Amino acid sequence: MKELLILGAGTAGTILANRMRSRLDSGEWRIRVVDEEPRHFYQPGFLFLPFGLYKPEQVVRPKRRQLKRGVEMIEARAEAIEPDRRRVRLADGGELPYDVLVLATGTRPAPDQVEGMQGEDWNRRVFEFYTYEGALRLAQALRDWQGGRLVVHVSEMPIKCPVAPLEFVFLADWWLRRRGLRDRTELVYVTPLSGAFTKPVAARVLGDLLERKAIQVVTDFAVARVDAGAHKLVSWDDREVPYDLLVTVPPNVGAEVYERSGLGDEMNFVPTDRHTLQVRGQEAMFALGDATDLPTSKAGSVAHFQSEVLTDNLLAHIRGEPLPARFDGHANCFVETGFGKAVLLDFNYRLEPVRGRFPLPWIGPLRLLGESRLNHWGKLAFEWVYWHWLLPGRAIPLVGPEMSLAGKQIPAGALKPEPAG
Repeated sequence: MKELLILGAGTAGTILANRMRSRLDSGEWRIRVVDEEPRHFYQPGFLFLPFGLYKPEQVVRPKRRQLKRGVEMIEARAEAIEPDRRRVRLADGGELPYDVLVLATGTRPAPDQVEGMQGEDWNRRVFEFYTYEGALRLAQALRDWQGGRLVVHVSEMPIKCPVAPLEFVFLADWWLRRRGLRDRTELVYVTPLSGAFTKPVAARVLGDLLERKAIQVVTDFAVARVDAGAHKLVSWDDREVPYDLLVTVPPNVGAEVYERSGLGDEMNFVPTDRHTLQVRGQEAMFALGDATDLPTSKAGSVAHFQSEVLTDNLLAHIRGEPLPARFDGHANCFVETGFGKAVLLDFNYRLEPVRGRFPLPWIGPLRLLGESRLNHWGKLAFEWVYWHWLLPGRAIPLVGPEMSLAGKQIPAGALKPEPAG
């Protein structure tokens, strides 16, 4: 019996395991997934929990139930990967051999990476919403909020779902106005970037939204520490941002198993070929989702598109053939802007988010880089799609892994050359 071993049963690992179970002979290949967390989270829902828009039970289900029959889940922590022996050692002393290994361990917030972030204000005045428990604690803090200086802060890039902090500040503006607290709240967005977003066309659109909503923006802010005693953020160039309530996005890092195995970079992300998704220097090892070091968004849509590419490449690898499929960096995401509206972004390695229509060129019905209620309803509908269509490994009609240029309004010079591997 040959072994396909997948580390991580989050979005990326679950989709891939289910797709491969449908494509591999169960009498010849065993598929096993290793993950120490038994709960599967719909992570886009964390954004809505603090505002009472989702109930906690909407975003969590057992991981085992999301895997197809014939996929074995092992609840354990991976201690080390030994490529020369084609095995993974577990923290409990067990060992798992593999013929093909897929790394899908995601990323996690690491507040301990910022001096003082977990000091006296942690879970009192300083909160995060990138974990289930953190989002629920923040929900309680917002219920108690009566006004003051509310700061939304991004520590550094890359982070999971890069637009989520912007979505949070937009929803906070809406939520505060609905409760009659906006005039009593100073809303501030603090970012290490030079603007609201990493790409200029989208940055102009999102920056305009921030200005129209009277949200203060502090740019190029490289956080050095959190001064809990004075309730303020302090940058490396000694700028200070005071807060009454700080909603922070801590640094995001990859799984520690890569550091122990000598496979990760300085942030424990896995060096991965941007097109084939093969781990660099490892013939029988592949990676996808947030675990990679690829220059694209760490988002669920990327994991979805990568899983389709990687399915074809894994099958080719198993047959001893060249890897045929190429991932183009495709990502798309809805950006909630409040008041029942959202903006949709669609981009890849070569093209930043631009205006246009999606998924059908010229028809849509969704607008790219334009606020609409239909975009908002599209984001809400995605919860059902996630649980019942995406995780089981089904392809989404009209939305393939390769990004289409049709229907996009592409400014001169905006389409970049094809990057090297």
